[in-house]
Amino acid sequence: MNAPEVNKSVQNLYSVSVRKLACVTVALPFFALFVCFITAYIFQFDDVHETHCRVFNVIPSISAVTGITPQTYLWRISVALHIGPRIIVAHLYRNYFSYLLSLDTAPTSVFKRVFVSSCFWFNIVELSSLCGVTYISNRENYPIHEKLFIVFMVCSLMFMLTMSLSYKMMHPTMTKVQNISYKVKLSLLITSLLSTVTLILFFMKHRFYCHDLAFTWFAFSEYVLASCNMAFHMTVTMDFPDERLMVASTFQSAKKLKNEFSEAESSINIL
Repeated sequence: MNAPEVNKSVQNLYSVSVRKLACVTVALPFFALFVCFITAYIFQFDDVHETHCRVFNVIPSISAVTGITPQTYLWRISVALHIGPRIIVAHLYRNYFSYLLSLDTAPTSVFKRVFVSSCFWFNIVELSSLCGVTYISNRENYPIHEKLFIVFMVCSLMFMLTMSLSYKMMHPTMTKVQNISYKVKLSLLITSLLSTVTLILFFMKHRFYCHDLAFTWFAFSEYVLASCNMAFHMTVTMDFPDERLMVASTFQSAKKLKNEFSEAESSINIL
């Protein structure tokens, strides 16, 4: 049998597995948060447990452990490295869903397009607000930090909701892996919604009534939400298990560009 013909007109400059990229991207904030929590709890216990109520507290909030130095430097670096690949993955999902929509001729495809577009923009706003929450700490500007945190929470939940619904609509019949991915997304969405309810409840108890351990349960709900958010974004490893992101150069394009320059140069000489 003859060897398959290799397309020599394309040069692969760089290629990375989507699965590997997703794992590294999620691992960055996860391990950074873990290190921030442990070091702050051991070495800066009083600083991270200080609240306006001055009541007994066990678990510090994410904002507390990532808002003090030197932990804030580690957290900001991890988020900076985390954002770029997340934007790429957001575009990857939008292009993938758009491709599936191009094959759909049903009248409901317009409705599906709105969902896919909403999903993408909720993801982008979520990432933008994550940057804001990270680089404007609660110690530097609490009112702005608080508002950005609310935007992050709302957009995160809306993204998870629209992504789950879009995924279901785009895959009326699912493979075993796709079905698992959908069920995991749905479970994480429900857990996030329940955690949001408890987070708001205990925040109100802490802020207005200064109950003991109210802030601890608020912080616990916050960590559950963050974990669900990271796990939700890890489902990309099930959705694109074998796909790769590639930067390539086509010799054909380069040759065409060279010819265009030559023609332009000839025109200048004639003039």
